[in-house]
This record gives sequence, C-alpha cells and structure tokens, in this order.
Amino acid sequence: MSNLDNLTSKIIKDAEVKKIEILNESTVNADEIVKKKIEEANKKASSILEKAEMESKTIKERIISKTDLEIRNKKLLAKQQIIEKVFETAKEKLKSMTSEEFTKFINNSIMALNIDGDEEIIINPKDREKLPDKFLAELNKLLISNGKLGNLKFNVKTHEIDGGFILSKNGIEINNSFEELVNSLKYELEYEVGKILFTE
Repeated sequence: MSNLDNLTSKIIKDAEVKKIEILNESTVNADEIVKKKIEEANKKASSILEKAEMESKTIKERIISKTDLEIRNKKLLAKQQIIEKVFETAKEKLKSMTSEEFTKFINNSIMALNIDGDEEIIINPKDREKLPDKFLAELNKLLISNGKLGNLKFNVKTHEIDGGFILSKNGIEINNSFEELVNSLKYELEYEVGKILFTE
C-alpha cells in the first residue's frame, strides 16, 4: 500500500512539475508571440508613418510649387499690364499732339518715306482738323523740290484710324497710324521698357 501511495505521490509530483513546465513554456511562447506581434505592429506603424510623412512632404512640395507658379504668373501678368499701360500712354500722348506738332509729324514722316508723291492721305476727321489750310499745298511743294510728283491729296472717305495717317496708292498702304507705330515699337522696346520698370 505504501508503494502505491509513493507511486501516486510521484505521479502527482511529476504532473505538477509537468504542469509548471507547460505553463512556463506557454508563458515564454506567449511572451515571444506578443513580442513578435508588437515588433510587427511597430514596423507597420513606422512604415505607415514614413509613407504618410513622404506623402505629406510631396503634397507640401506640390502646393509650394503650384503657389510659386501662380505667384510668378500673377507677377508676369501685372508686369505685362503695366508695360501695356506704358504703350497705351505713349499712344495717348501722340493723339494729344498740338496742331503744330501733328503737322510737323506728318511732314517729317512723309518726307522720310520712299514714295512717288501722288498717294492719298487717309486720316481721321479729328486729326484732319488739326492741319492748317495750306498743309497739302506746302507739302506738295516740298515733295516737288525733292524730285517727287507733289500731287498728294486727302482720301475723301472717313476712316476710323486711331490717330496718325495712312498713305494709299493702287491698293498698297503705308500705315503710319499711331496704333501701328506703337505696335511696331512695342516688340522692339518691350524688353527694354520691362528692364527700366522692374529692375530693382
């Protein structure tokens, strides 16, 4: 009977030891599983944060780049408008020439042109009123003295040119309207005007 008790006691002890071993092992395994899962979660979290940071940096850079472009375009548009205004002002100054200045302008312009001297002068009614009565007679005399025909005349039709004049003969026109003069200078002078206005 005592052997049986000893055996029972040994079985119970062994069971207890095994139980502790199993519990310890399962605790270690559980700790390892938990540790591994935490590491995986940290890696994932770190990867997500890194990706989010990169995306946020890219978005930020895109917004800055877009804003810079918009600012540059607005500045460029403002500069263009100012340059346009400068040329418009020049046109208005030409249109406000006195009778004497306007007469001189037409005389000098026509004498500088390579013409026959029997063309028609196209001019708007307001500008024609600025010219003296003997304008054509004197200009034609000047042309004759320079070896030209000296037979310029005004075109009878009313033309809505924005100041200045046009010389016409056989469908060929020499455009000296203020609009055309300013436009022809605009391309040539735009860069220089911009430099003068916007150089800091």
